[in-house]
Amino acid sequence: MPRLSEVTAALDALWPPERAEGWDAVGTVCGEPDAEVSRVLFAVDPVQEIAHEAVKLGADLLVTHHPLYLRGTTTVAASHFKGRVVHTLIKNDVALHVAHTNADRADPGVSDALAGALDLRVVGPLVPDPTDPEGRRGLGRVCELDHPLTVRELAELAAKRLPATAQGIRVAGDPDMLVRTVAVSGGSGDSLFDDVRAAGVDAFLTADLRHHPVSEAREHSPLALLDAAHWATEWPWCELAAAQLDEISDRHGWGLRVHVSKTVTDPWTTHAASAAPTPSGAPN
Repeated sequence: MPRLSEVTAALDALWPPERAEGWDAVGTVCGEPDAEVSRVLFAVDPVQEIAHEAVKLGADLLVTHHPLYLRGTTTVAASHFKGRVVHTLIKNDVALHVAHTNADRADPGVSDALAGALDLRVVGPLVPDPTDPEGRRGLGRVCELDHPLTVRELAELAAKRLPATAQGIRVAGDPDMLVRTVAVSGGSGDSLFDDVRAAGVDAFLTADLRHHPVSEAREHSPLALLDAAHWATEWPWCELAAAQLDEISDRHGWGLRVHVSKTVTDPWTTHAASAAPTPSGAPN
């Protein structure tokens, strides 16, 4: 069986930490470098429920997309929920490794997995990484559809192919407009509107879209916007990443057992559909 240090070195080769954004916190959070690894669990969020799942599974390593400690901390006391996660993992000999924006920018990366879930054909990165001479790495992806779909049909496809969440898919734009090209970005994407417009696509699928940026984007162009749950847009990467580690394990003869968590850690738990809107002077 490989050592933890060998497995994390392989993961860092897939998603080099130096390619993460400067504000990010990626890499190994806890774990003994010389410990043997036989079972690995991939998940989006390093929350307590996932830590318990890793323990129950008998995993030696938990790999998550989101960091546990994105900002600095002075304590891992179990009186705080993040500290409880650390205690749970360490007491049960489970290491934690994070690949966040370094996985977003990778080739293939988070947005490739999102595009793949919808059978979209990737043309290239939405925001190319200037350090990649081949022009394949970067944030987001510009994609083509094999045949045009209406915005409504594209939203229905996304709702069907992405993991089910309380939010589902929200749409801004003409639901009957035909879509031939679409940009995708796993996770929060409304900071990329300028890049999306520059790409000249018909639609943009991402998550965490806010009122004012969406309103302004709709004033700029007829671009259709599809807003999915943050967790749902990033979960397909777990399957991609697990397959990548499986291939590495086979190549090295490690015999790793690699799993993907099906636990829904999207924080929104239910959705109540509105009745026919009847505005009556509601405040801004």
